[in-house]
Amino acid sequence: MSVLAAGAAAPSIATQLFGSGLIGVREGLETGIVVMILVAFLVKSGRRDALKWVWTGVAAAVLMVAVIFVAIHFGTSTVTGMAAELISGLASLVAVAIVTAMVLWMRTAASSISGQLRAGLDRALAVGPAAVAVMAFFAVGREGVETALLLVGYAENAAGSAWPLVGLLLGVVVAAVLTVLLYFGAVRIDFARFFRYTGAFLVVVAAGILAYGVRALQIAGWLPGGSSLAFDISSAFDTSSWYGTVLQGIFNFRPDPTVLQVVAWVGYLAIVMPLFLRPVKAKTAAPQTESSPSAPADDSTAEISR
Repeated sequence: MSVLAAGAAAPSIATQLFGSGLIGVREGLETGIVVMILVAFLVKSGRRDALKWVWTGVAAAVLMVAVIFVAIHFGTSTVTGMAAELISGLASLVAVAIVTAMVLWMRTAASSISGQLRAGLDRALAVGPAAVAVMAFFAVGREGVETALLLVGYAENAAGSAWPLVGLLLGVVVAAVLTVLLYFGAVRIDFARFFRYTGAFLVVVAAGILAYGVRALQIAGWLPGGSSLAFDISSAFDTSSWYGTVLQGIFNFRPDPTVLQVVAWVGYLAIVMPLFLRPVKAKTAAPQTESSPSAPADDSTAEISR
């Protein structure tokens, strides 16, 4: 465990469950929608025989994500001292980079992801079963890797607690239930609003992970300014209060950040948040022909615009 994480008490269980659970719901629902589009396309196309290859790809992607998570978690929990800080800092920066890229990419790609997936699956069906499995693997794996890296960076502030993983799994279960209900038309969600709000939340979380990574690299000696504090409100900041556990557990807030941490946090939000919130130019959709298959829940899931 890193010196930085060991030096702070773990946030409350409720905070750890809420923070990672929200990530699980958001990322799980995003992944579930991808799977739902693929399954709905095959069912509507009369190609139920190919469903097993989709599930094969999904299972392989889930296994890959689990291996990545365990490998990073094992690497950060079995070393100590400055090496642990270095690994934690670099892992946090990688997590921030990938999550930022995925959030900004999905912001523009979400409105057309349904058509892209169905067109890709149509081509994969023509190639063969292996192509279907590979497509499902990459479609789900892309979202899963983002989730694994985001949770690793988030959990760094939980002092080795297993509750963030529990919260993530509970969030994924909720997302799976919502996905099934969406598929059968039992519920409807305003995807544009849901992903906009949760995406903004992830951007703030990523800013906190970036600040955490900066502090870890300062302790490891890779970045300067480790002793230059921007402010210190430790005497007035109650780490055991509800606001203390929320700010520390979810947003990686410290009452004594360094100048470089504050600059990194403010700079990241000043650049990424406006990029994420800026309006997306509407694309003119191509008219569908009668022969083009559509998913049972297309009217509520095909356009996942933000």
